[in-house]
Amino acid sequence: MLEQPEYRVEDVGQIRRLLHEHSWMTIVSALPHGPVVSHAPVLLEPADTSGPDIVVVSHLGRDDAALHELGDHEIVLIAQGPNGYVSPTFYAGRPYAPTWNFVVVHLHGRPELLTPEETYAVLDRSVEHYEAARAERWRLDSVAEYAHQIAPYTTGFRLTASRVVAKAKLSQDKPMVDRLGVVRSLESDAVHGNRELAAQMWQLGALDDGALP
Repeated sequence: MLEQPEYRVEDVGQIRRLLHEHSWMTIVSALPHGPVVSHAPVLLEPADTSGPDIVVVSHLGRDDAALHELGDHEIVLIAQGPNGYVSPTFYAGRPYAPTWNFVVVHLHGRPELLTPEETYAVLDRSVEHYEAARAERWRLDSVAEYAHQIAPYTTGFRLTASRVVAKAKLSQDKPMVDRLGVVRSLESDAVHGNRELAAQMWQLGALDDGALP
């Protein structure tokens, strides 16, 4: 991915928020016989335990992990945040071409394979994470015998990011009047409205005059 200073996100708090809110990630391995790509839920380790580093845990099916040769080399985890089409009609100025605004985070690093006990703890924590908003939460221990039977068919891993690339392309290169036109259109357009993307423009500072993420 092309890295451009005007779109770089460096605030660790913002990056952690993006990873927390967009936890269904893409896993990419570059192997001699070709790339391997999978998808998995990924959870952030708490900041008070991981220190200044960004550390995540996840799991793959055992056979999927074997395809990646997981643990033998570096991988990239890709978290894709809000994104969407930006019509030239959103701008006040002219001429402009259509574009795509987006937010993405890449985590590079070599994963550490977890023990069966640690993997089960990741599975349990994943359930807790995704059930948290439900009025009546389902618990993994409600089917403990079955869960322990199928857990060995998964491979858990921890990744401490050796490199983090976070990019928020949110019209920062345009004049303020055009940035405002984009966000207002994203909030209201009948065809290409995208309130989540509009919210990111506010949250990541794309509408601060001269202030970038």
